Amino acid sequence: MAKDCTPLTQKMKKNRKIIIGITVTIILIVGYLVADHILFDGFKPISINEKGFQARYYANKSTTNSTAVVLIGGGQWGNYWGEEMVLKGFVGLSLPYSGHEGLPTLPEEIPLEYFETALKWLGAQPEVNPEKIIVMGASRNAELALVIAANLPELVSGVVAYAPSSVSWSNTVLPYNSDKIKPSWTYKGSDINYVPMDKISGNESSRINTLEYWKNGLNKVEHTLEATIKVERINGPILLISGMQDLVWPSAQMADILEKRLEKNNFKFNFENIKYDKAGHLISSNPESQIAERTGKMIINDKQYSFEYGGTNEGDYKAKQDAKIRVFKLIENL
Repeated sequence: MAKDCTPLTQKMKKNRKIIIGITVTIILIVGYLVADHILFDGFKPISINEKGFQARYYANKSTTNSTAVVLIGGGQWGNYWGEEMVLKGFVGLSLPYSGHEGLPTLPEEIPLEYFETALKWLGAQPEVNPEKIIVMGASRNAELALVIAANLPELVSGVVAYAPSSVSWSNTVLPYNSDKIKPSWTYKGSDINYVPMDKISGNESSRINTLEYWKNGLNKVEHTLEATIKVERINGPILLISGMQDLVWPSAQMADILEKRLEKNNFKFNFENIKYDKAGHLISSNPESQIAERTGKMIINDKQYSFEYGGTNEGDYKAKQDAKIRVFKLIENL
């Protein structure tokens, strides 16, 4: 009489499933490690959260005494540029300063000492040449980058500012900030001079003209004279990048104000004020992205409004691609 092999067959099937599962897991792990190596080309960003600041440090282990770029504001934008820096043989530091656990909730009364600490740490790294550190930012972070470079010239050797500001603004320019007017930035216990602004207000429509809001702020001559960023103090080259059709704020106009100030003060370093005809505020976004959305959203008193970025998809993309070349040219020639 033949034996019943059903239990043995079931056991074999069970073992086969286990073997297949283990094999698949090994393949996935090996595939991840291979992809990880290819994607990062031998490096990974290092998270920093114990040196008095928070950041992601992008540096190839084989790099020494290289130019470093601090990406003010961090986030996806900073991480993108950090990776690009390493791929070009440089060092990147993606540096947020608010909105993260352990950092100020709002971008107001931010002490420049925070950036001073990060810059000193960066300059002490073996991959970095402390005399070749650039700060880079976009929009309000471009304002901050210029403020940092002007106030810490011994630590900063150049600036790249996308959609820049010519002045330091009060905290109240952002609708989600506190209602009391405060400086956006401070240093050594004192306010960085700023243009005081009423918070942007809503209306009966569903759209906000932010460009008009900022232009009205620039017309406060009694404040702008004191709040204009002292860019002549910057100890290295400056690259300003703006879109002529920026409808968020008058970045091209403010870039021209900075240019006149530099000329008046016989600025001794290289300076470029690059303006693109068909580009808007999104010139400050990721150079590889082609964003179809031409409006942004903001909440004012629990009501949602839209605002225009300006420019065109094609104009922004072409400008960003050209600007990226100029950014690396500045870095390479530092």
